[in-house]
Amino acid sequence: MPRSSKKPRIALALAGGGPLGAIYEIGALCALDESLDGLSLNDLDAYVGVSAGGFIAAGLANGLSPRDICASFIENVGAPHDIFKPSVLIRPAWGEIAKRLAALPMLAGQASYRYFFSRRSLSSAFERLGRALPAGFFSNAAIDAQLRRQFSAPGRTNDFRHLKRKLVLVATDLDSGDPAPFGQPGYDHVPISKAVQASAALPGLFPPVEIDGRYYVDGALKKTLHASVLLEEDVDLLLCLNPLVPFNSTQAPQHRVLSSGEERIPKLVDGGLPVVLSQTFRTMIHSRLELGMKAYERNHPDTTIVLFEPDQRDPEMFLANTFSYSQRRALAEHAYQQTRQMLRSRRSVLSAQLAPHGVSINDDVLDDRQRTLVSRRAPRTRSAWALQRLEGVLNDLEHALPR
Repeated sequence: MPRSSKKPRIALALAGGGPLGAIYEIGALCALDESLDGLSLNDLDAYVGVSAGGFIAAGLANGLSPRDICASFIENVGAPHDIFKPSVLIRPAWGEIAKRLAALPMLAGQASYRYFFSRRSLSSAFERLGRALPAGFFSNAAIDAQLRRQFSAPGRTNDFRHLKRKLVLVATDLDSGDPAPFGQPGYDHVPISKAVQASAALPGLFPPVEIDGRYYVDGALKKTLHASVLLEEDVDLLLCLNPLVPFNSTQAPQHRVLSSGEERIPKLVDGGLPVVLSQTFRTMIHSRLELGMKAYERNHPDTTIVLFEPDQRDPEMFLANTFSYSQRRALAEHAYQQTRQMLRSRRSVLSAQLAPHGVSINDDVLDDRQRTLVSRRAPRTRSAWALQRLEGVLNDLEHALPR
């Protein structure tokens, strides 16, 4: 319940999850934004974002509506400086790779000396050579560059200190393992675009991001949500979105073919190592999230905390390739419709939770089955479909090759 007659303080926490997580959160936020009256996702009191969630939180805090972010990231329409093409994230980190290759001769000499003259083990020699491996194979510099352009538009800012709303983007200090809450005092001088880049620097995929002489990686290494930085602000209502959940195949609908056209895997083990690792990773981070949510509720009993996440029985979101963008429109639409369905199924419970904070469910909007997220398009002929696929392949090839 609100603590006084003043306007309730409402905050939003967005977890990470790579490109797939961003697609889910965009679809879900669009559904929430239009279905909840008394709530403007661009006018909340505070935001915290981790990894892909940081990308979206920074946009919301800068006045970009969920539909604006959808147009930029999913539809690739709008002003040129607002269009974010995800394919730029698969450009090789040539600078990092070249630096490591340049060090290889010296490292090879050190490894040989260790083995032949210092009588070290062969494994010790190979450990020395391991320093020649890149710290990340793809460049994430485009995140900083694109968001810097986006946030330089009139009415927006790339400076935490000039925002009208509180924004915290969490990364992890690589050398200490401590969380780095960019946007908080002592960290608020860092450009928002650079903080997003650091928060989304998934180890192994992207190189650590250097800021003020220190190196930062994905904020999800420490916690899934980092909602505590908002709960300490004494908020009344905290909305949380977590895009990655383990898949419960034992209770999932037994459709043989998914809407994406892919054939469903009868058992997860049949998917091989990628599927097994995905399920393992999702189970681990979700277990950590559940423990964190219990701690949040125990330590902040006066705050209403509402968590939104995908249905664990939904094979569409689980079996989608986390780093595939070709089906992002279909996945965003699916997340949008699934969130609307979730709101309908939890209508009475959510209404009771939200009402004390001046938020209500718009039944007319929620029950309108004709609503869609992405624009409807006329059915394609087979030749048009083939040309579109060819264009997509050529575009991806262009971005994958060095300039």
